[in-house]
Amino acid sequence: MDATQTGTPQTGTRTRPGVGVSGSDRPRLARHVRLTFCRTRQCQILLQPETVVVLNGSGADILELCDGRRTVAEIVTELGTRYQTVPDDEVRQFLTRLVARRWLELADG
Repeated sequence: MDATQTGTPQTGTRTRPGVGVSGSDRPRLARHVRLTFCRTRQCQILLQPETVVVLNGSGADILELCDGRRTVAEIVTELGTRYQTVPDDEVRQFLTRLVARRWLELADG
C-alpha cells in the first residue's frame, strides 16, 4: 500500500494530508480510484492505476458509504445500525489515511 499518487483534485474537492477528517466532511473516492468486487479473491478491492488494495470487511463497508453526499458523522451512524460498536475515532483515522494517500477526496458541502 505504498503507492504514490500525483495529480490535481477535481474542482469542489480538497485533500488534506496530515489533517483529521471532521464529522461534517463528505468523503468520496478520488476520480482515479474504483471500489469493486474481486471474484477471484471474493472480497472488495480498491483499484488504482498500477495498484490493487485488498480491503477487509469493515474497510469495504466504510468506503461503500463514501459517496460525497454523506458526512463522516452520517457514515458512522449508518455503520452503527449494522454493527454493535463503531469506534468513531477509528473510522476517522481510516478515512484520514486514505485522504493522505489521495485515494479519497473531501467534497465541499
